[in-house]
Amino acid sequence: MDLNLVVIAGRLAAAPEVRVFEGGSTLVRYLVTTRTEEPRRRIDVVPAVLWDANEDATRFERGDRIWIAGSIQRRFWSDDHSRRSRIEVVAHHVQGAVEPSFDEAETADVSTVEHPAPV
Repeated sequence: MDLNLVVIAGRLAAAPEVRVFEGGSTLVRYLVTTRTEEPRRRIDVVPAVLWDANEDATRFERGDRIWIAGSIQRRFWSDDHSRRSRIEVVAHHVQGAVEPSFDEAETADVSTVEHPAPV
């Protein structure tokens, strides 16, 4: 059995980018920064997308803490000189997090997308 599941918690590197397509579909793009201290200190920026999101999915601003659960996808395209690819998280669930106070973390549910089971 294969499993493609990712959970990322970090801060937004930029405000979400929203695209609305002619057919009515909506795409929200996020850039999430994650910090790691071990084995060495580093910061990664992870691209994530959410399809057909509700309006709450765009209310975030740069620097907001966010949780994303989804799967990894690799997209391919060609430009004038070469074939290119990009790995990104396709979000199934996006949640904004309020900073913890007194060791209690409150969260605000933003969007859950139901996906049919694979065949």
